[in-house]
Amino acid sequence: QVQLVESGGGLVQPGGSLRLSCVASISDFSIYTMGWYRQAPGKQRELVADITSGDRTNYVDSVKGRFTISRDNKKNTVYLQMNSLKPEDTAVYYCNAKHLFVPTLAYWGQGTQVTVSS
Repeated sequence: QVQLVESGGGLVQPGGSLRLSCVASISDFSIYTMGWYRQAPGKQRELVADITSGDRTNYVDSVKGRFTISRDNKKNTVYLQMNSLKPEDTAVYYCNAKHLFVPTLAYWGQGTQVTVSS
């Protein structure tokens, strides 16, 4: 059974940093595109960043220069380093895994809350 388990969320002041982690119990982890999505109250879920099997990264404009996505294929883990956090970054952050050759084969984590507030 595939599981994605996120951790690292919490409450942080504006300008602070957090590092999210997602451990995936997936065979052939390295061929999955891994992504972080977020959903704020009353808003649609949006892609924050993703990273392909070839380590190509993509970011939503609002986090460019502040967030960094990375992966460790030996640990079946994807990370999201979030710096210079803003109140508008407040959301539930979800980890996603999408198979490189079968995009409909995708999995979600349970989400971790990130709250940016003074």
